Amino acid sequence: MGIEKMKMPQLGESVTEGTISKWLVSPGDTVNKYDPIAEVQTDKVNAEVPSSFTGTIKELIAEEGDTLEVGEIICSIEVEGAGSEPSEEAPKEEKKETSGEKTPSASNAPKKEDGNKARYSPAVLKLSQEHDIDLNQVEGTGNGGRITRKDLKKIIESGNIPKAGDAPAAQQPETAPAPQQAPAKDEAQPGAAQKQAAPAPNVPVMPGDIEIPVTGVRKAIASNMVRSKHEAPHAWTMMEVDVTNLVEYRNSLKTEFKQREGFNLTFFAFFVKAVSQALKEFPQINSMWAGDKIIQKKDVNISIAVATDDALFVPVIKNADEKTIKGIAREITDLAGKVRSGKLKSEDMQGGTFTVNNTGSFGSVQSMGIINYPQAAILQVESIVKRPVVMNNGMIAVRDMVNLCMSLDHRVLDGLVCGRFLQRIKEILENTSKENTSVY
Repeated sequence: MGIEKMKMPQLGESVTEGTISKWLVSPGDTVNKYDPIAEVQTDKVNAEVPSSFTGTIKELIAEEGDTLEVGEIICSIEVEGAGSEPSEEAPKEEKKETSGEKTPSASNAPKKEDGNKARYSPAVLKLSQEHDIDLNQVEGTGNGGRITRKDLKKIIESGNIPKAGDAPAAQQPETAPAPQQAPAKDEAQPGAAQKQAAPAPNVPVMPGDIEIPVTGVRKAIASNMVRSKHEAPHAWTMMEVDVTNLVEYRNSLKTEFKQREGFNLTFFAFFVKAVSQALKEFPQINSMWAGDKIIQKKDVNISIAVATDDALFVPVIKNADEKTIKGIAREITDLAGKVRSGKLKSEDMQGGTFTVNNTGSFGSVQSMGIINYPQAAILQVESIVKRPVVMNNGMIAVRDMVNLCMSLDHRVLDGLVCGRFLQRIKEILENTSKENTSVY
């Protein structure tokens, strides 16, 4: 028998961390390979994580609510036939890395080792930094003396918060030499300081106020949006489009189409098709910033935003440029259904190269979207409204008008190419009609 470590998987492109929302197993449970063992939430998907091994759950290292980076260990599984030496040698390796410290007592050993500090979950680190808690003075109640989020919450509620420099309550001062002090914020984990949120503002809670806990999905959305705004210099442009002919064409088809195909022919499908066609003609838009280079993607994979009551998901229509309007309409229906029924899979979220957001579905006529990192741009399709328009002959007519609002990463794109890109979409949409366009 041997011990294998299960790590946090990458549940989508650009996903860097996930939150354990629910464990589906307990220590001692027997699992087969590919059996679901946990539900994990990210900013892109809520998915079940399958076991990578067949065996017995030995230890749940992460707790429900913990947010871990991709590659961090979430649990250990006892597997028949697996080599046991690596798992037995791991603690020895960690002990060699300490600064010549003598072997501590068994009760305090886990939390005094550098190796165990590397096992502080991001949730524990965040709480300790927000409340200035010296983790070196906290007695963990988790397996092996591991400090858990519950330990910190108990300390915070008691008001007796141990600060750096205070004498540890449970041990003599000489058992805590200087090299074993709590890690500095910028040394807690590689890149941890950059990813930790700023301390929460002190918002007074008055009688009648309602406190709503922030879910893992909402935290992930917030983190991704902040990263996009901080890293990508956003620019914004808007173009007005006359879609009168498109509206007439779609309205003439919608009833027969629904009876024949079994799903709706939406306006949004026409917009996604027009965008995917324009992306093939302006491939610079279909790009991503990669530090020292720009990656121009070959495939045109359109991310679409689908909202639930408390979260936003961004599934992907793969190779949208190769699909008909009917094919796109079917995928929009299928992906939206998966989101709202909780059946969206991680592969449904991967590979997006450009995002189209149907903000017009709730009546918006102008908005500035935040780019879906690491893509280079996002297009907001606003509500189609009837407005009086001065025609080329000088006459005023009531027309169906829509605003297309585009946010762009100015590191990757400039106004000229984006203006031409929007002009091309405008041309395609304004020429959509029974005579020029087929939905099949």
